[in-house]
Amino acid sequence: MTLFDPLVVWEYRWVLLRGLMITTMLTGIVITLAGALAIPVALARISLRWWLRWPADFFVEVVRATPLILQLVYIYYVLPSIGIRLEPFSAAIIGLTLNYTAYMSEVYRSGIAAVPRGQGEAAMSLGLWPSLSFRKVILPQAFRIVLPALGNYLIALFKDTALASVVTVQELMFSGQIIAARNYQYFTIYTITAILYFVVGYPSALLVRRLEVWSSRSLYSARRRNT
Repeated sequence: MTLFDPLVVWEYRWVLLRGLMITTMLTGIVITLAGALAIPVALARISLRWWLRWPADFFVEVVRATPLILQLVYIYYVLPSIGIRLEPFSAAIIGLTLNYTAYMSEVYRSGIAAVPRGQGEAAMSLGLWPSLSFRKVILPQAFRIVLPALGNYLIALFKDTALASVVTVQELMFSGQIIAARNYQYFTIYTITAILYFVVGYPSALLVRRLEVWSSRSLYSARRRNT
């Protein structure tokens, strides 16, 4: 038997490509939702109002203290016992979004803290309301600071979508597992699966590297203008 059989890859090409499409779709949906939801969670964590800060702290700490795979299993297999039933794809989106919202909120929080306090004070001295000052002055600078870290989370999320297989989402990894279980061509199937992950993941890593360079240059230029 040939160690790597291209005929097997050709036979199951559409199954693998469909799995890759689902993986990419999951990544795009989750990173968009988590990126948006992480901002209010970060703001709640730095709020002076305890009734905003405590629930946000509790959410972030619970998510960070438990494995992602357990969170997915809980959402899909445990919640039906209390009447909450979700489709596999929906359960995967919710689980991954909650997990990445918690982690990305910490990134945003550190980015906001890294913006010099004088920036906000200067904006308010010019007559801007605190909310407008935050939206127009603080948040854009914080976003540039955390952009490389967010890019790294995008790459991590692309790989973590493989965990959606535990809730029976037929993404790329699960598709490979099903094919390998049928024909026992483990070397062929898992090699081509790894190649497909690399084909998408490596260009993303290069993009993140370029974002890091752009972000550092942009911040340096902005600080020179302010001095």
